[in-house]
Amino acid sequence: MTEINHSRRKWLSLGGIVLGAATLAPNSVLAVVSTPKPRILRLRSINTGETFSSEFSAGKGFSSATMQKLNWFMRDWHVNRSRAMDPNLFTKLYNIQSGLGLRNTEILVISGYRTQATNNRMHRRSRGVASNSYHIKGQAVDFRIEGVPLAKVKSAAEHLHNGGVGYYPRSNFVHVDTGPVRTWRGS
Repeated sequence: MTEINHSRRKWLSLGGIVLGAATLAPNSVLAVVSTPKPRILRLRSINTGETFSSEFSAGKGFSSATMQKLNWFMRDWHVNRSRAMDPNLFTKLYNIQSGLGLRNTEILVISGYRTQATNNRMHRRSRGVASNSYHIKGQAVDFRIEGVPLAKVKSAAEHLHNGGVGYYPRSNFVHVDTGPVRTWRGS
């Protein structure tokens, strides 16, 4: 077969695909060419009252400028210190939200990054605070979603099968981190 015949066959195949798509219902064709809805992450700190909202892409994540804003938003508000947070943590929050069938819902952040000193102080007051917490590493967040039962949030987090999931029903939050897969129940 000559090179010309290969090209001709490719063009004929492409024409068949286009013709087939044209015979589909108009809504089906639109679904093929429509762009995916943007991913939106909305956060509110219950301690500072600050809010954060940004779009991000599945493949690219957040821009460096947006990550700087997220790092500050997730800071240890006790001493106003921040650190680089694990970007996978924010993708995880979005995936939990999506797993619940929610879109553009505000996530209430209770605790993000903690300095070692803040974590030590909290550890002395409560056995529920790990001495070497993933909060210190910028890999954890304690949160809840208003109007969603905490058990459902926990279940959505566990169904991701990545990182840690702590369930604190009496304290009214779920802990997620990007460490090894494990689950526990706190108070």
